[in-house]
Formats: sequence, C-alpha cells, structure tokens
Amino acid sequence: MRNASMIPLRRIQATLVMIGLAGGLGAAAAQGTGKWETRAPMLSSRTEVAAVELGGKIYVIGGFGRSGDLVEEFDPATNSWRRRAPLPVPLHHVGAAAVGGKIYVIGGYSGRWDAVDTVYEYDPAADRWRTRTPMPTARGALAVGVVGDRILAVGGVGHARRNTGANEQYHPASDRWSRHAPMPTPRDHLAVGMVDGKLYAIGGRVDGSYARNLAVNEEYDPAADRWRARAQMPTSRSGIAAAALDGRIFVFGGESPAGTFAETESYEPAKNEWRSWTPMPTARHGLGAAVLGKQIYVLSGGPTPGGSYSSANEVFTP
Repeated sequence: MRNASMIPLRRIQATLVMIGLAGGLGAAAAQGTGKWETRAPMLSSRTEVAAVELGGKIYVIGGFGRSGDLVEEFDPATNSWRRRAPLPVPLHHVGAAAVGGKIYVIGGYSGRWDAVDTVYEYDPAADRWRTRTPMPTARGALAVGVVGDRILAVGGVGHARRNTGANEQYHPASDRWSRHAPMPTPRDHLAVGMVDGKLYAIGGRVDGSYARNLAVNEEYDPAADRWRARAQMPTSRSGIAAAALDGRIFVFGGESPAGTFAETESYEPAKNEWRSWTPMPTARHGLGAAVLGKQIYVLSGGPTPGGSYSSANEVFTP
C-alpha cells in the first residue's frame, strides 16, 4: 500500500512523462473520441488477469488478488457476475483464447513466479477444466491470438527469467503444438491483436522491467511464416491489453516507473497508422480486454504500478 502523501507527486511525474511522449496523455485528451461506460464491478479485485469472450459472456481468469485460480463470468445482458469452476492451479500472467466453444489458458507464472508450460481447456457448458498438451516453451507474461482454429502464443519471459521470442501454435483439434518463425523483438507484458488473419505484437518490456518499456509493433503473417516491423505505438508501455474491432487494434492501459497509463490508442493496419481516443476512466495495468458486439470490455488491473488490484469493469464504444 503506498503512502497517500506521495500520490500527488506520482501523478505529476506520470503526467510530465506522458506529455513528453508522442501520442501520450496530452494527445489522447486533444484527439479523444469514443465513449466509456461503467458496468457492474467484478466479484473480486485482481490484476495480471486474462479476459476472453465466448458465447456472449466474458470470462476473467487467474491473476493476483484473493486467489489466482479464480474464474468469473460476466453476462452483459443482465449486468451480473457469477463464479465458475476455478483453474486447476493458481496462475497469473497467462494467455487465454477461445476456439471451438472452449477456452484455452496457456502458460503464465505459478505463485512463485516460475514460468509454466501448461495448457488448460475450459468447457463452459460443463463448467469443467481438463489438461492438454504442454506448450514447447515455458513462459509467463506472453500474449496469444487466434487465426482460424489455431492459437498463436508469442513472447514472454522464459528460462532464467529472460525474454523469449518464441512463436508457437497450438492446434486444439489435434492437441498438438508447432514451432514457427520467432518474433524479431523478444519481450514480455506485450499485447496482440488479430486483423485479416495477421497477428500484431504491440508494446511490452525487456526482461520484465517496466523501466524498459517498448513501443514496438511487429506484424506476423502465419501463411508466409514471416514478420515485419510496422508503425510504432505512440506511447511506450507494457502491462497492456488489446482487442481488435472493425479493422483496428485498440490498446489500453499499462505501467511505467512514473505511474499507470489511461491511454486508449488504436492501430489500423490497412493505413499503418495510430490514433488516440478518450482515455480510460481508471488508469491501470495488468488488465484484460474482450470484444462483444461493437464494444470492448476492459476489466480488472492495478491502479498503481506493481502489486495493486481493482474490480473495474469499463466498457469502450469507439
């Protein structure tokens, strides 16, 4: 818990840093459009979670807080939450994606900050988990995306607590993994978005240090198994969340030594351009984001750098 007397100074420092960055808080305020709404808070306060939409419901999985095995389901139609079957083991900094009516939770850290290679499959209809074939490279703070019926897992912190550029694909139908061209810039606490069958790996940090944040944006074409650099994110940040909607990838939040970010920025691959939107009502890192319809639900996350928690449920409509 931080000293209340330090709050104004930290906010001033964060503001100065963000104003000095191209596309930072000042740009977001000047260019901001889009609408934010607050919905029913989560049942628990957490950070370093994963969020997934499936069947019109949103699932928030794992993280730091009361317990790292928590799974909570949000029903936007009733603006209500309920607990679901917990993860088989407590985990944080996982990757999660939905394919074929199931949710897959990939990698992450155990409670002792050991990177894991585990894959767990959740069936919402049965409210049951089962273990699947492990990922080839154990890692936490990775990012995942879906192309067709495959899950792409990129980056993270692996062996000896160093970054990996691992790019591995999981095929749920056959329960098998395959290795592919590594990400050019190894990093962790990044986010990915998928547009037109391509993966965009955005932001992140070097070897787990948010004092070494990145603005990198790299495009991966699974069909060609090839990467290329694209326009960098205006604000260097990590501990972010991303979601794709209508041909744009929206990136939310993050942290640095100066504070947490409220930035909402989007990347449009067709134009290779970034723009700023109205900032989040609650600045935070370690959050999750999931698309439902024409809205993005931005959930949980820490309001101050490091080990802080929230039950935030804020919805963005571009």
